[in-house]
Amino acid sequence: MKTETPQLVISRVFDAPRELVYRAFTDPDHLAAWWGPTGNSLPRDKIEFDVRPGGYQRWTEVNAAEPELRVHIHVDLTDVTDGELLEGVMHVSGRLQEGIEPFETRLRVEFHDEADGRTRLEIRQWLPERLAHPSEEGWRQAFTKLDATLMNVQAVAANHREVAAWPS
Repeated sequence: MKTETPQLVISRVFDAPRELVYRAFTDPDHLAAWWGPTGNSLPRDKIEFDVRPGGYQRWTEVNAAEPELRVHIHVDLTDVTDGELLEGVMHVSGRLQEGIEPFETRLRVEFHDEADGRTRLEIRQWLPERLAHPSEEGWRQAFTKLDATLMNVQAVAANHREVAAWPS
């Protein structure tokens, strides 16, 4: 695996605070709500996290149209800074889409504050060049799901604040 230049660099701004976007990547319940391309899901009982340097994140992604397609993802975390950074090596295996063999990719996810309580996410992946385009498309679809999840979480939180503020 080449490590000099990432084959994939993505920058995306989310309309949510950094702590919430970070939690979307580090809390199993949150990840299960949005991870993966459209049509894929994560069974909650197939997610295990130990988010710390030297820890791991493991999950299984299931394709709804073809349930026999099960992607197993295991991330060996090398660097974690709470609320700011997740870095490690992602091992992808299992029953993958046709034409894609198991692979590994170095992954770096940075979380940055933006104006108005928004968050800029910076993702870098060092992966086989032939996988750069499919990976970028997978991220794009997952981010559409993440946008919706973040909006829902914030709406529920705002509703609870309004209810809590009502006089008794």
